[in-house]
Amino acid sequence: MPGGLFLRLAAFVVIVNVLALEPDKLAAGEEVTDFYNVVAPAGADPWLWSQNGWYYATVTTGGNVTLSRSRSLSNLGAAERKVVWTPSPETPAAKNLWAPELHRLEKAWYIYVAADDGANANHRMYVLENLADDPFKGEFVFKSKIVDPKDDRWAIDGTVLRVGERLFFVWSGWEGAEDIQQNLYIAAMSNPWILSGARVAISRPTLPWETKGAPPAVNEGPQVLVKDRRIHLIYSASGSWTDAYCLGRLTADIDADLLAPASWKKYEKPVFASVPGVYGPGHCSFTKSPDGREDWIVYHSARYRGAGWNRLLRAQPFSWDQDGFPRFGAPAPPDQPIKVPGGEPARQRYEAEAGSLVGAARVARQPSASRGAKVQFPGSADSTLTLVATVKEAGAYVVSIRYLNASDRKSSATQTLTVDDGPPLRVSYLFTGPADWSNQFVSVTLKTGPNRIRLGQGERMVEIDCLDITPGDR
Repeated sequence: MPGGLFLRLAAFVVIVNVLALEPDKLAAGEEVTDFYNVVAPAGADPWLWSQNGWYYATVTTGGNVTLSRSRSLSNLGAAERKVVWTPSPETPAAKNLWAPELHRLEKAWYIYVAADDGANANHRMYVLENLADDPFKGEFVFKSKIVDPKDDRWAIDGTVLRVGERLFFVWSGWEGAEDIQQNLYIAAMSNPWILSGARVAISRPTLPWETKGAPPAVNEGPQVLVKDRRIHLIYSASGSWTDAYCLGRLTADIDADLLAPASWKKYEKPVFASVPGVYGPGHCSFTKSPDGREDWIVYHSARYRGAGWNRLLRAQPFSWDQDGFPRFGAPAPPDQPIKVPGGEPARQRYEAEAGSLVGAARVARQPSASRGAKVQFPGSADSTLTLVATVKEAGAYVVSIRYLNASDRKSSATQTLTVDDGPPLRVSYLFTGPADWSNQFVSVTLKTGPNRIRLGQGERMVEIDCLDITPGDR
């Protein structure tokens, strides 16, 4: 064998051995201050309340009320979760629990949630109460059905509008007993669980962009924004099962008679609607960045085109125009990272294609990936990807994994994640389709210095773009 060829082969063997046996020599992560905009891979009807450095969040679960808490807005998918109320069976509020909201009112915590007895026509709004200072402590107990006793009709998506010392309840409901159209209603409250007057309709879905998917035509999910003595109700319109689901806006002066329909002016166009890659954005909530300086909208959207009620959560900042009206713009392009909320720490990003691959795992080009490449796990049991994350402080961290799952039958895919020689953690990836990236979040404990993070093949094919590592809640 010629000497030059022998030397080249020997050098190749050394390189292969380094990659296979010394993953701590792999490329270091890059410090970034942005993130890919999926803050939870599943969820609908998000609600956030921030207090004492925590984001308290709820989403629709169907069978109970689950409260989450996180110090990070961009990592809501890794939040600590606690079931705070499970309804008694065979009661009017036993099933189909939708869109719970947590509010702090009169030195107590209240959760407003829609529920029925298994028949959608019997959906009504209910109130839970917790007298503890911390909503993660104490106990939420059933307080009351909240209803206009003279006009007890179908009701969902209730929220509370507070103007000085006055409370108003705003919700979506039917005018009669048939599922033809959902209107927005408002009523005065005498306390957090009792209405003090009749309901008044303040919005009906009449514009073309409010009636996609009808019947029923839909106005629902009202949310409150107040600025410069104006009240804005941001609501969802058109069928939630369609890609045409979007957000509209009602506005009233804060000094107006809020129980008079004429006080509310509807903006003639949607204020937030689908764009390529983000379909059916709706049922939003509003919050501040951790440093309190930025306004953020948190919303759900379909996981992929035509996904209907299979949804995930996204978040992005918004601004205000010179006249005091919110400017949401368009949903952030999903393949372009956005800046992390103000006050959140920088993160380390590790590109999957820079890791050590074993078995059938392979690098493939993907223009929408962070660096134009991804790692495919085609299903071989011995396939692994190893990266080395180096941290300055031992403790809790969150690994955010950007992935695609285009498996047959729209099934979930799985992998295992191990840190050094620790026990394997099962990671599940919901179906995304071939082009709609999502994020999955895994809480881990890392030691000071280098940590080997290994993803192993589980069930079905999955494709990995990159891993972001951020400090966890402490």
